[in-house]
Amino acid sequence: MDIIVERGVGLDVHKHRVVACIMGVGMKKEIRAFLTVTNDLLRLKVWLREHSVTHVAMESTGVYWKPVFNILEDTFDVILVNARHVKNVPGRKTDVLDSEWLCKLLRSGLVRGSFIPPKPVRELRDLTRYKRKLIQTMTAEKQRVEKILEDANIKLSSIASDTFGASGKKSSRSS
Repeated sequence: MDIIVERGVGLDVHKHRVVACIMGVGMKKEIRAFLTVTNDLLRLKVWLREHSVTHVAMESTGVYWKPVFNILEDTFDVILVNARHVKNVPGRKTDVLDSEWLCKLLRSGLVRGSFIPPKPVRELRDLTRYKRKLIQTMTAEKQRVEKILEDANIKLSSIASDTFGASGKKSSRSS
């Protein structure tokens, strides 16, 4: 395989740890593990800089890649790889072997990254998802209160069009 990336790292990302394998021209392969807490991820970033890494390929299932990506995105060319697209040869599978395989694929130019929207878009998505979740929670709580009132034989919904609106507040005071 031809080498396209001179110095790269393969990251196998999990909930509690990241296994990193650095390979490059004129250097010995090096493998380390880091926790996924911010201080350790910052140590990972420093370690990658010390080794003049330019490209990062990381494999992750779920959302565990996000903190790692957020810390590394401004310094390195980071590629998030779909785990199904980089399956290794069947047999013995370890995090170390996965990170090493990912690094080899990266250096050979054989990985294609998943689309990751720009940071402002990601932040807006997070906010809108959070807002939607809050609205769903609020609606569920209102329905729960209305059910409790109905069970107590208080029929506000037959008097007021909106139990929690202005007419609902007026109806509850006059009762």
